[in-house]
Amino acid sequence: MAWDVEEILSRLPLESRVRLLSGKDAWHTADLPDEGVRVVAMADGPHGLRRQEAARDQLGATGSVPATCFPTAAALASSWDAGLLTEVGAALGAEAAAEGVDVVLGPGLNIKRHPFGGRNFEYFSEDPLLSGRLAAAMVRGIRSTGTAACVKHFAVNNAETNRLVVDAVIDERTLREIYLTGFEIVIRESGPDAIMAAYNKVNGTYCCEHPSLLTRILRGEWGFTGLVMSDWGATNDRVAAVAAGMDLEMPGSGGVSDADVVDAVQSGRLTGDAVDACAGRVLQLAARRPADRPAVDHQRHHRLARRAAAQSTVLLANNGLLPLVDVGSVAVIGAFAARPRFQGAGSSLVNPTRVDTALAALESRPGLRVTYSPGYGAQTVGVDSGLITRAAQAAREADVAVVLVGLPGAQESEGFDRVDLHLPRQHDELVEAVCSANPNTVVALSNGSPVALPWADRPAAILECYLGGQAGGSALVDVLFGDEGPAGRLAESFPYAAADVPGDPWFPCDSRRAEYREGVFVGYRYYDTARVPVRYAFGHGLSYTDFEYGPLRLDPVETPDDQAQPGTDALVTATVSVTNTGTRPGHEVAQVYVHRVAGSHTDAAPPAGPEQELRGFDKVHLEPGESTDVAIPLGPRAFAHYDTAVCGWRITAGDYEIRVGSSSRDICAAAVVRLGESSAAGAEPGRPRCTVLPGGSAATAGQQQRPGADPGDLLARSDDAFARLLGHPIPQPRPERPFHRNSTIGDLRTTATGRLLRAGLRRLIAAPLARIAAGDDEMQRRLMSAADEAPLRQIVLFSNGLITWQALDAAIDWLNGEPRRAARGFAAVAQGQMWPAAVRRIRPRRH
Repeated sequence: MAWDVEEILSRLPLESRVRLLSGKDAWHTADLPDEGVRVVAMADGPHGLRRQEAARDQLGATGSVPATCFPTAAALASSWDAGLLTEVGAALGAEAAAEGVDVVLGPGLNIKRHPFGGRNFEYFSEDPLLSGRLAAAMVRGIRSTGTAACVKHFAVNNAETNRLVVDAVIDERTLREIYLTGFEIVIRESGPDAIMAAYNKVNGTYCCEHPSLLTRILRGEWGFTGLVMSDWGATNDRVAAVAAGMDLEMPGSGGVSDADVVDAVQSGRLTGDAVDACAGRVLQLAARRPADRPAVDHQRHHRLARRAAAQSTVLLANNGLLPLVDVGSVAVIGAFAARPRFQGAGSSLVNPTRVDTALAALESRPGLRVTYSPGYGAQTVGVDSGLITRAAQAAREADVAVVLVGLPGAQESEGFDRVDLHLPRQHDELVEAVCSANPNTVVALSNGSPVALPWADRPAAILECYLGGQAGGSALVDVLFGDEGPAGRLAESFPYAAADVPGDPWFPCDSRRAEYREGVFVGYRYYDTARVPVRYAFGHGLSYTDFEYGPLRLDPVETPDDQAQPGTDALVTATVSVTNTGTRPGHEVAQVYVHRVAGSHTDAAPPAGPEQELRGFDKVHLEPGESTDVAIPLGPRAFAHYDTAVCGWRITAGDYEIRVGSSSRDICAAAVVRLGESSAAGAEPGRPRCTVLPGGSAATAGQQQRPGADPGDLLARSDDAFARLLGHPIPQPRPERPFHRNSTIGDLRTTATGRLLRAGLRRLIAAPLARIAAGDDEMQRRLMSAADEAPLRQIVLFSNGLITWQALDAAIDWLNGEPRRAARGFAAVAQGQMWPAAVRRIRPRRH
């Protein structure tokens, strides 16, 4: 569809242009039939399409159409395979097109700051490069079908606790290097059609009305030309949001704030150009020709989901038992074998086209005797010694025991964060008992984020399957018997204890302020710098074969000055030979890390930074005895840091050690380059001189022996240290009283009148949440607790226009003990219901 956006805008009255800036309902943009402007349909889809059949159901209480449930992002990231992510993205896009969905709301790529993050299963990694590259690959796949992709949640959305009102307090360098880099990679490499602004604040300003994030960085520096929409119910101030460059409020609020935007333009508080820019981007999205509706082959997509799950499975430990050979009998233990936990809970919940169970997949193997013992309840966390005793007996009578354990849905979901690193006690005790009964025990984990494994030295093998999607059961069996090799590598570190996590003292938040006192030292950047032992390192993963790395060769890339593209062309190519020295085919992921050599940056020393950072990777498949050269280009950004003094990326002159290995703790070869100074160039560093130094692998000989940095020196534990990191005093959260639009439902407990209102609101919320929890009492309890964190403004946003801002403000006046003011407000609301134009003249108070 081709049209002249400017011409259409010129014909539309202000009210119609403003109407375009809010959704028609929960899943569609507003249409203008007289102008030929169609609705744009959206659906969740980070790992499978969730198209709601009810137009106003944003909670998912009414169910969704069947769709292929692929492995979650936590699993797919472990594949380290951009090609696989592109395939999955193309399948998502095709299924969306078949259902008439124009925009897939995904992928999500926020950083995994802490294993407790309730939504970690939806995100890729603790590393921004890996997150960005894989998300970009998925976006390319989605867009290849004609379907649009919307990446989320922009930005610094790393916890569920108080996510609707929390302020992420973070220094500029950390923001740029860790939390924005993944989004920047996606924008530059895949050109997504839309981006979703997050619920939270960043340094005091809600993301939906953050001009620095939405305009200066996203559009100005990165060149994003697509649409910015709010997360569902994230809009705080429509006028400020439009001014900042947020184009579309979702879901539709019944136009409850349209009058505010119109008044702001008419009074001069908001320019008409700002409205036109936002409306123009909505029209551009609507102008995209709807994707052709293909006939979807769900069987083929199921096979892809099975292959993706196997390729993402990480072999954490193996004493040689796997792959299983000449096994006559297997005891399958754990309720997840029959009732698998294959996806996370919340807005990404997919109604699968089918579900493979590990039990059925094992029973279908010819000549294999299979016994099953549940060992625990699939949705319970209590201890039942009888179930454990029967499971141990089943294990004792079999050649091999396969134990499936993990986290029930009530322990990790959108809406709330985890509270500890442990599996349910029943699961831990089950593993211990089965290992005692049969030393040939394989443990398969189903979880969306790292867990503590106090029994890790007991099983013969441990497989991290994450949440493997609807074909995860068959994929597990494929890996157990070697039909598919375990090709995954961890995209996140597995700490021994929560106390080892750098951000743990400040996670999830202090009241409504999340303090990022660990700075750039997130995940392996901290563990490797401080030499903190970890259970399993970032990038770790075993294979059924062995690989050997040759020496690392560095080749500077000479580019004429008139052809150089700052920040994009390679400075140096790192090449290493990888050989499969084993007897089975397998996959290897060559990972390239860059380390600043201490003491070599004498003229302008960079700020303290991590021991090393991932700057490139490549996954290869090799047959036994086969070798290949892996060549990974490294551009200027691989050596740059964000210089807050000049607000730009900069490379300081000095030596940089380039390391290649199979994990951040298993470095196989290294070499050193010497770089000249680069001038900071805003969005990109300049291109410095590059010289390869002699010495080869000797440069890293003492890497693991060097003492680590004192953890206390890396983390801003004191308030003074955090203020220095921020470059300004620590902002203080707003007092809970008096009540305001961003007071939460839970805040109402502090007064008698508030408790009455809270009780009524909770009764309204309980029914849909009960349907979502589907009989899981613990899940319902946690969701009800999370509902207390909703701000009062969402009562208006989700009322579809039934409740106005004036009515909410009057209720807040009543809660604050101002009955006369509340009475005037309610009287004005009553007038507005009789004469709607009067509502427009009531100027809302800003909170």
